[in-house]
Amino acid sequence: MVFIDTHCHIDMMKDIDGIVERAIAKDVKIILNNGVDVKSNRKTLELAKKYPEVKSCLGIYPIEALKMSNEEIVDEMEFIRINKTNIVGVGEVGIDLKWGKDLEKQKEIFGKFIDLAKELDKPIIVHSRQAEEEVMNILKEKKAEKVVIHCFNGKIKLVDEAVEKGWLFSIPANICFSENFQKLVEKIPIENLLCETDSPYLHPEKGKKNNEPANVVKSYKKIAEIKELDVGEVEKNLEENFNKIFGL
Repeated sequence: MVFIDTHCHIDMMKDIDGIVERAIAKDVKIILNNGVDVKSNRKTLELAKKYPEVKSCLGIYPIEALKMSNEEIVDEMEFIRINKTNIVGVGEVGIDLKWGKDLEKQKEIFGKFIDLAKELDKPIIVHSRQAEEEVMNILKEKKAEKVVIHCFNGKIKLVDEAVEKGWLFSIPANICFSENFQKLVEKIPIENLLCETDSPYLHPEKGKKNNEPANVVKSYKKIAEIKELDVGEVEKNLEENFNKIFGL
């Protein structure tokens, strides 16, 4: 079996050797680390060079982007462009209206990242906290095709159109107790699902911290329970979904 953690931040964690070893022991053989700023983008590339299981996605988290000048954002986009062959996706990018209130600037920056992902022909990994409708609208306006919606918490009514467009939803390990993610998985066809941990966040056990990629297997098991499928069947479907969009 090949379990895949489509979204995590192990660059923020200690004992990365141990984290990767424990993931491999659980058959988690692909780990997508998502950069969130200038420093983590470079760390993500270093991790991908060191560990064959780790793949790089580079981006600027929306709150971090608000702290940067236009010139700094353009420079980082050029860095991502230069590293096209070293990455599998553009992310984590998007809009956050919980911690960032400048919607127009966020929309402008997000739009540029969509353009960059299209230019590089890479999937875009999207953050949409309390801005799900705004994010969906921009993705539609920009005619984005390769889209992974990370940790979606929006209204279920927004899901249908995303599914119709072939966009994928990445389900975190806290689906083990989150009714929202459980309902989301009930609604979304297996062909539109991926799994993630968002490590070190969103632990599958409520109240626990320091989540890690090995726990993505718990996402697969919960999806299997909800969909009334074997774990192996879920693993096979999600591997196909992943390969279709990431081409690995």
